[in-house]
Amino acid sequence: MKLLSRAAAVLLSLFALTASAATPAAEEMKPPPRVQIALLLDNSGSMQGLINQARTQMWKLVNEFATAKQNGKPIRLELALYEYGDKPTRLSPFTTNLDKVSEQLFGLGIRGGDEYCGTVIQKATQELEWSGNADDLKLIYIAGNEEFTQGPVSPEAAISAAKKKGIVVNVIHADSGSDPTWSAGAKLAGTPLMQINHNAAVAQVVAPQDQRLAELSNKLNGTYIGYGAQGGSGVARQAAMDEAAQKAAPAALAERVVSKSTANYKNDDWDLVDAKKEGKVSLGKMKQEELPAEMKGMNEQQREAFVAKKAEERAQIQKEIADLSKQRAEYVAKQEAAKPAESTLDKAMIDSVRTSAAAKSISLH
Repeated sequence: MKLLSRAAAVLLSLFALTASAATPAAEEMKPPPRVQIALLLDNSGSMQGLINQARTQMWKLVNEFATAKQNGKPIRLELALYEYGDKPTRLSPFTTNLDKVSEQLFGLGIRGGDEYCGTVIQKATQELEWSGNADDLKLIYIAGNEEFTQGPVSPEAAISAAKKKGIVVNVIHADSGSDPTWSAGAKLAGTPLMQINHNAAVAQVVAPQDQRLAELSNKLNGTYIGYGAQGGSGVARQAAMDEAAQKAAPAALAERVVSKSTANYKNDDWDLVDAKKEGKVSLGKMKQEELPAEMKGMNEQQREAFVAKKAEERAQIQKEIADLSKQRAEYVAKQEAAKPAESTLDKAMIDSVRTSAAAKSISLH
């Protein structure tokens, strides 16, 4: 009996050791905590100002999550985009490819006149691949100015369905005047009504670091290696969105460059450096036709060395951008403190995401 007891004790000890050793591995296998944000924009005739604010300030919102963590783990940021000035339409599903979302914003036209808020909330709730994890942060932002109750789907039904999925609906009334239907919508959602001046020009602070950040952005682009079917379009889109941000506002480009230095700027669907980092490709097994021109004819060892060199260059450039971004943030904060800020889309959303993130134990800075 004593031998059996000792054997049982040994087995229990081994089981305990195995379980404790397996726990860290199991933790590593867990998907990263997610922040999912769906932006629903009214793009009817009077909403050009709203669209412009979204275009120029998207990267400022992204930068709020540059170092975000939940329980010590970095978050994964996913954005989705809908228009609803005419027929509510999904322009982008949830994606980590932020250049694609930016491209959709800059391509967004003004059209329509039937702003069906309930319908677009319902479509976003049903069509998007929302996380099933209760700890993940799931947000809808709907912005517009016509009556909130238009259309065949009642806001009450749409918001109720969103709540059942753990989605927080945020209501942004893009008008200087009051509208009881938008106030009622916010009440249904259980979130504060946000009122913005959609025609206000977003404050653009030109900082001493902006010129160097623009130079580093171009150098950073040189570390990307387009591969496969999406390689060429990915490289072209990256450059096009740089140019679009620069034309929209120099400060918008600076915010975009800062985003490009963070982990949330992921391009593993077309860039070999990111794809290798994420374990999505095996360089030795790639076909010649999948490789960019500069890598054709390389053997496996040469491929590995080439990608590793680009990754090292990127890390160095991103570090310089990160250092400059801190200096820029301090400068901008001082400039903005000296004058009252307009109630614009970026300010409303940033104030809101900070509150929502705290509720999910997500630290932003």
